[in-house]
Amino acid sequence: MLIHLQAAGTSFVLDARGPQPPSVVHWGAALGDLADDDLAALVSSAVPAVPPSSLDSAPRLSLLPTAADGWSGRPAFAARHFRTRSVDRPSPGSVLVSLAADGLEVAIEIELSAQGVLRLRHRLTNTNEQSYDVNSLNVVLPVPTRACELVDFAGLWAYERKAQRHPLRTGIWSRETRHGRPGHDDPFLMMLGTPGFTFDEGEVWATHLAWSGDKQLWAERSTLGPTVLGAGELLAPGEVRLAPGESYETPWTVAVWSGDGIDGLSARLHEWIRSRRAPLKPRPVVLNTWEAVYFDQSLERLMPLVDAAAAAGVERFVLDDGWFLGRTDDKRALGDWTVDPVRWPDGLSPLIEAVHSRDMEFGLWLEPEMVSPDSVLAREHPDWILGGPDAATWRHQLVLDLSVPAAFDHISDRIAALLTEYPIAFIKWDHNRDVLQEGSAHRQTTAFYRLLASLKQRFPDVEIESCASGGARIDLGVLDLVDRFWTSDTNDALERQHIQRWTSVLMPPELLGSHVGAPTAHITGRQGDLSFRLATSLFGHAGIEWDLTTATPADQAVIAEWVAEYRKRRALLHGGTTVRSSGDDPVRSVHGVVASDRKSAIYALVSLRAGGEAVPAPVRFPGLDPVRRYTVRPLVLGSPPRTLQDAPPPWLAAGSVTLPGRVLAEVGLPVPLLTPEQAQIFTVEAKY
Repeated sequence: MLIHLQAAGTSFVLDARGPQPPSVVHWGAALGDLADDDLAALVSSAVPAVPPSSLDSAPRLSLLPTAADGWSGRPAFAARHFRTRSVDRPSPGSVLVSLAADGLEVAIEIELSAQGVLRLRHRLTNTNEQSYDVNSLNVVLPVPTRACELVDFAGLWAYERKAQRHPLRTGIWSRETRHGRPGHDDPFLMMLGTPGFTFDEGEVWATHLAWSGDKQLWAERSTLGPTVLGAGELLAPGEVRLAPGESYETPWTVAVWSGDGIDGLSARLHEWIRSRRAPLKPRPVVLNTWEAVYFDQSLERLMPLVDAAAAAGVERFVLDDGWFLGRTDDKRALGDWTVDPVRWPDGLSPLIEAVHSRDMEFGLWLEPEMVSPDSVLAREHPDWILGGPDAATWRHQLVLDLSVPAAFDHISDRIAALLTEYPIAFIKWDHNRDVLQEGSAHRQTTAFYRLLASLKQRFPDVEIESCASGGARIDLGVLDLVDRFWTSDTNDALERQHIQRWTSVLMPPELLGSHVGAPTAHITGRQGDLSFRLATSLFGHAGIEWDLTTATPADQAVIAEWVAEYRKRRALLHGGTTVRSSGDDPVRSVHGVVASDRKSAIYALVSLRAGGEAVPAPVRFPGLDPVRRYTVRPLVLGSPPRTLQDAPPPWLAAGSVTLPGRVLAEVGLPVPLLTPEQAQIFTVEAKY
């Protein structure tokens, strides 16, 4: 059987004529409607020559390449001679392949979405009479040899999503994470493209593992076979042991091709992610109390902040860490999820009633997967601690073993009790340490998923944020169970520009929390103008992480105006197509969102550091309809951005200009001479 899946400019061609496992003939640009004869000719003509000193048949990369098939690269599975049992088409955009070998069966699911996003996963079943240890089971996809430049990500706490680019030479570039969560250094999205690919130019193939535990992503170039991208869960020896009849299902590998650079990947991924979720209500403006008060909590301390939040137009007030029994600092009480009677003698009800009376939702911080050594829970149940009570602490805490049924039930019951007693609309779900227990990541991750799923089923209207000491658990695996991600613990606007730019390659901006911090960033100590902080936070799920009671009346008024602007424009910000300037310029960047009907757009010109040009290049506006005429205007958030110029560009001094979209995209407009760490916002509206 020859299979051709095609959607949204992407084709996937599979040679499933058996009995050997099927192989991918083409994954990339759409090939058009191929007649059966043309498809057969394509597959036949794609067979390469047989080189000397090699297998006596042409090299062939199957969907499950192993050494037994002659594949000398990193295998998808242990060496077995699998044979095809069946190939089915459950729908026009999907394929189900069944393989068998030596008491094992593998089912391979393949889907190509309407947006051109490819998903693959394996299900391994042990049909032996003895148990079987799964060491690895990976997805491996071929890409053309012209894809020879690679971008993936590194990072650390508060500095996530650091892009790293280099050529892919002969050999393997392998990234593995062993944090029990993806980690701040998560490779995130591995992109392999044609040389010099940018945000808007070049072909790019990319893979992401939809999994919140340990993982491996790799790219491999071989002299003996095709270049490949691979992905799979990273399993410790003995971590997954299948009894007779049991199965192991891999996480989905999400793969996407673009002929229009990195922005083309985002366009497909964002549209696909949005299509798979129930429409979110408009993303409410959030105020989170962490950097405002830290552990200094009481009704008297927080009431002025509640009033200030309401005056600013905040729609969701979130009480962060410090509300529960004995939690006076970060060294104690995790696991004791009971409201502290000293700080909150009447419980949380007075605070929640005050929040609700001011037309705001109430949210609460939790860290259910962790336990403090100094806690009632740890003292009463040391057997619930992963690795035991003497395991190494991280941020003064240990990991609660959710695979223990009693521990799972206890945490589930405590959260359910809180959600039943109090009208809580939102949970900030944190995870502040690596797991660091060999062989535990799989069971801990699957238990975490079960816990979220059970709570979602019982409390479907409660939204959950995935926070992992910032951005250490942002992936498509947990996305089915949460409603937002905390992008990073840093609210430094300059750092956030890089972090949000790259995190939004995969995740739509409405899922990425982006807050206005204090004038002096708490983590970096950098001072930032309010206008720059507001411009940075506008492009995401906007919020505030700042004690507004300390802001001047003028700044409070500016924040209220910014909130109103965000609320006015969030349908565009959260429903349009994300676009970015061509390269990853260390001096300045341009990013924006274009409405799906291309009648409106909003862009930010960001000055990151001092440049080397007296007159920088014009700003271009990608993504517009080339035929429509648009009016471009500056949008001031608070005070105008700082500039160093004797005179602005005349069009900017005039307040607007109207030009065709093609001119704005290809020629652009002269820019104000921004000083470092400033941003100019532009609105673009079609004339017809």
